[in-house]
This record gives sequence, structure tokens and C-alpha cells, in this order.
Amino acid sequence: MYVLVAPCIQNPACRARGITTDEDIRCFNRVIERCRRFSIEMVPLPCPETISLGADREPGSFLDRFATDEFAALLDRLEAEVRAVIRERGEPPLAIVGVDSSPTCGVNATYYSSEKQPGRGAFLARFLDIPAIDVKEFARYRVYLAAPLFSEAEVAYNLALQELLEAHLFDVYLPQEVGDTSHTRCREEHQAIFAQHTAALQDVDTVVAVIDGADADSGTSWEMGYAYALGKRVVALRTDFRIAGHHELVNLMLEESAAVVTAKEDLPRALGSLLSAPS
Repeated sequence: MYVLVAPCIQNPACRARGITTDEDIRCFNRVIERCRRFSIEMVPLPCPETISLGADREPGSFLDRFATDEFAALLDRLEAEVRAVIRERGEPPLAIVGVDSSPTCGVNATYYSSEKQPGRGAFLARFLDIPAIDVKEFARYRVYLAAPLFSEAEVAYNLALQELLEAHLFDVYLPQEVGDTSHTRCREEHQAIFAQHTAALQDVDTVVAVIDGADADSGTSWEMGYAYALGKRVVALRTDFRIAGHHELVNLMLEESAAVVTAKEDLPRALGSLLSAPS
């Protein structure tokens, strides 16, 4: 199992002078962490921009810097080299991890001209048959599973969801694994559990919330609201066929603060699973 990655993810010095931010570095590091966590091999793509202009170069758009016959020939050669690597491996990559805005390795947006425009960069556009995902999206793999956890059935279901998400290369924080679960826990234990859960909510990228039942679990609802206030992505799972109104599956405040899916099998796609990444 491997991904092709823009080389600057492993070596930010490949990027044009002055464009790499601290947030970029954090995203690059999380990509590396995710690959290490799930034993995904990172196969760096060649960097056409560095090969053409060198590492210490000014930023520029494709039209400004690379719209030449020589650069097109370079892309032809590099594409052939990458295709040869894929053939030798005998299996396609899971995806290409690119870097949006790059004139060559953008996934959703690229500086083709002085204005950013939608679409792949010039090099990644040579591989439309391979799914591609932006580095910032690939880096969002840490999930907090907010769900009721008070019965054997609930605990078992949460474990099944964790297994499903980890099979799709997401790292899952499972609150039921933290602290004493008995009704006799002391006040200090309450405070410690609260502190650990809130810290985890601040650290993760996405909250997946189970909102089944006649009314959603109160603790889960609080976690959803807290995550929403933090600006986190929230995906809610509602398999219960009961509805709250003509246009509501559940409480409107929960539904409007989350993307809602109605089957657990739909969760990976809603989270942008690498195993079902769009082309």
C-alpha cells in the first residue's frame, strides 16, 4: 500500500522561496504521521519546478514560469518515469497527495495564471486516472467518536465504528476507553475525564457523532456543539428511522451543525476516505 506524494511534503525545501507557512509544515508532518500510523509507503514524485528552475526560486504561475516547450517535454519524461514505477510495483497507488495552489502539483486549485483557478496542476493533470487528494485533506485523519457508551450494545457498536474507520485509515479517539466507567466514580475522576475529552476535541480534525434514539444523547450533543464552536468538521450518524419533523431527521441544531449520514457504511465517504477518494 502506497501513495505518490508531492516531494515538498517530505522536503519543504523543494518549494519556491517564502511560500511555506507553519500551517503547511504541520500538515506535511501529519501526512507523514498518518502514513507511519497505517504503514502506508510514501513514494515521492519528482518535482518538475525544482528540476527546471532549481530549489531557490521565486514563486510564479504556470504561464509566467513554465509555459514552454522545454517544460512540456520535461513533464512528458517525468510522467513516463512515474508510470514505469507504477508498473514495476504491480499495483496502483491509493492516491496522489498533492499541494493545492502549486502550478504543477495542485489538486483542486492551481496558479495557472496570476489568479488561482480550479483544477489540477500541470503535472498532476497527467494522472487523471489516479485519485488525488490535497495535503490538507489527507492530513485530517484524527477522529473523535462521540456516542452514548452506557450499555454493552452501545460499547460494542462504538468498537465496530472504530474498526470501520481505522480500516479506512482514520485514527479514532474512543472516549469509552478513558477513565472509570462505573457510576461510583469520584469528583476528581470526573474532572480528569472531562479534561482529557475536551483536550482530545481540541486536537482532532473531525468529530463523528452517533445521534440515534428518540433524542440524541446529551453528552454527544455537547461534544458536537463544542466541536462546532471550535470550527471542527462534524459528521453525524443517524440510523434511527424516527424523524423529528417534516424536514428534520433529528434536533435541528444538531443537524444544521453537521453533515448527517444514515448508514455507518456511508461514514468513510463522508469523511473523505482515501480508499474511496474521488478522481
